[in-house]
Amino acid sequence: MKQANSLRFLLIAGTALLALPVLAAFPERPVTIVVPFAPGGANDVVVRAIQGPLAEALGQPIVVENRGGAGGSLGTGYAARQKPDGYTVLMAATGYAVNPSLYDKVYYDPIKDFDPVAEVTTFPVIYAVRPDIGVKSIQELVAYAKTRKGGLNYSTPGAGTLPHLAAELLKLNTGIEMVHIPFAGAAPAAQALLGHTVDVASISISVAKPQIDAGSFIGLAVSGGERWPELPNVPTIVEAGVPAALADTWQGLMVPAGTPKEIIDRIAKATIEVVRRRDVRERLLNAGFHATGRGPDDFRKRIVEEVPKWKNVIQKARITAQ
Repeated sequence: MKQANSLRFLLIAGTALLALPVLAAFPERPVTIVVPFAPGGANDVVVRAIQGPLAEALGQPIVVENRGGAGGSLGTGYAARQKPDGYTVLMAATGYAVNPSLYDKVYYDPIKDFDPVAEVTTFPVIYAVRPDIGVKSIQELVAYAKTRKGGLNYSTPGAGTLPHLAAELLKLNTGIEMVHIPFAGAAPAAQALLGHTVDVASISISVAKPQIDAGSFIGLAVSGGERWPELPNVPTIVEAGVPAALADTWQGLMVPAGTPKEIIDRIAKATIEVVRRRDVRERLLNAGFHATGRGPDDFRKRIVEEVPKWKNVIQKARITAQ
């Protein structure tokens, strides 16, 4: 009996020891990061900035796989169906939390189908006007808009984008009325303001900054909680007096639900170390992104808060995907 118990103990201990190296050795082959958009977009730019350093940190190549369609829903749904072993990672963005309320059909559940790994970057949008409007702050814009009820319009890179949602959030929290004019990208949205087609633009900082530097645009506020380093004189939306309109775009890594915690922690640790590297932070900032490097718990909290937040905005503003 004593001998049988000893054998049983050795078998259990041996099995446990054999299981440990499986996780400890992760990864043993290339890791694929699925970008649910076409090459060249914001998500693609961010993942390319961290691709090499992250491969070094993990000790295996990082393969980037672009799977665009349906505002990111198709690629996200594909990633959700992959084996939860850490070898398929999703580069998600704000649309991940927005799409379930924006589209009639999405191919994933934003809460149940993925486990957050690490937030990589954020970036706000900027509200801009031309100097001839005579407005130099958000509060002046609010006062001006209220004297021209329904008479103002604003441009964005498209319906359902963060610049659109952020502007609608601003409208809801200030009581002003502006008509949305969507364009196919930030550059034509900026050109519409420059060409007097619209009165206000809600666009990316990277597109607005050259016009602000040239004096063609006035930056009223950035939608995030921190001033943008390259536009230190432009206040945040909180400083502008509308804290409830805080909004920014994020990018972060996620894995299919059920991925072992040890693997999530391994990828998160490596990602955060990479994002905190000075050269990576500078590369991202030069491309228009603020490197954050927040871990799984903080990232999960953000997603859980944003899903209902944007659902509320979409319903109240009656936004539909176009």
